[in-house]
Amino acid sequence: MTRRGEVTAYVGLGANLGDPVAALRLALDRLGQAAGIQGVRASGFYRSAPVDAAGPWYCNAVAEVRTTLTAPALLALLQSLERAAGRQRPYRNAPRTLDLDVLLYGSARIASPDLTVPHPRWRQRAFVLRPLQELDPARVDAADLAAVADQAIERLP
Repeated sequence: MTRRGEVTAYVGLGANLGDPVAALRLALDRLGQAAGIQGVRASGFYRSAPVDAAGPWYCNAVAEVRTTLTAPALLALLQSLERAAGRQRPYRNAPRTLDLDVLLYGSARIASPDLTVPHPRWRQRAFVLRPLQELDPARVDAADLAAVADQAIERLP
């Protein structure tokens, strides 16, 4: 249940450099301790092949976040966590130590130069849909899951 002024947002997490599992655990811990975050609930972790990218397989998850932050402030928080994890952006879709994306922010629709919500490709990625389905099955359409069935992904123990 969200309190007045709180929004439920969904954040995608991914990493494929260093120790990806440790990076996601640390990001979830720091996210839960951040000002403006009232609660974090995470899916299980998944191992997935890169989509539209090269490099090692990813560790992915989705977090449900209750927040009083605005969507741009949430994005700024996520980017600060990425920088703290050593994230570099040498080129589009480069391998990364940590990638955090605002997938959904309540029912908001945002189209700005810095942020698009819902995330423009959230329904095209098994590494988003499968963990999101764990947290909120009603948000994930069976047709969307069927459309990404060919993307290699497995839930980690």
